[in-house]
Amino acid sequence: MNDFSREDSDAVAREAAALTLAEYDRMAEAYRHGTADHDVSQNIAALLEAIEGEPPHAILDLGCGPGRDLLAFAALGHEVTGLDGAAELVALARAASDCTVLHQDFLALELPPARFDGIFANASLFHVPSSQIARVLADLAAALKPGGVLFCSNPRGDNQEGWVGGRYGCFWDLATWRAYATGAGFAELHHYYRPPGRPRAEQPWLATVWRKGEAAPETPTGR
Repeated sequence: MNDFSREDSDAVAREAAALTLAEYDRMAEAYRHGTADHDVSQNIAALLEAIEGEPPHAILDLGCGPGRDLLAFAALGHEVTGLDGAAELVALARAASDCTVLHQDFLALELPPARFDGIFANASLFHVPSSQIARVLADLAAALKPGGVLFCSNPRGDNQEGWVGGRYGCFWDLATWRAYATGAGFAELHHYYRPPGRPRAEQPWLATVWRKGEAAPETPTGR
């Protein structure tokens, strides 16, 4: 893994994003087959349970990949929009579902303001370089309705950042990710580690649930 300086230019960050998306385009079919049976029902439930008001909800699946979770949200009756930066994954998601699927790079989001009740960022935001993550989170906050919910699941680490194979990634600990999210105006509702039922050393994923524009609870209910 190579270090990526937080002072690097926007152009370098865009190059990292472009190379990562090109790798996803290259492996799109293999990625679809390799992730088709992944069970993220715990994460879907965590988002939906935190959204206030009666369903159906307007959901943005950020980094929807080939569309597995689009189908899950749609089957539950929600109005779900997909978004991915990899053209080949967007094509697969459109073919797999009747949902609107936007082809947008996370570093150049063009989302309608206050449009979504919830944003589902499952294994996607960790690809955003640290020099850009504050801006991207602010863009997501703007796209949420007041009180809207952001769900994130990222591979955790000790704040390493760099290349793993052909994809760029950031591996934050809870404190660092919490600082980024609260800095963008989100309040933590709770967090947990995945997969469930395993010792912490065997739980590489950190899941966090956030509400837009609400005071943070005094004691986060991590589990």
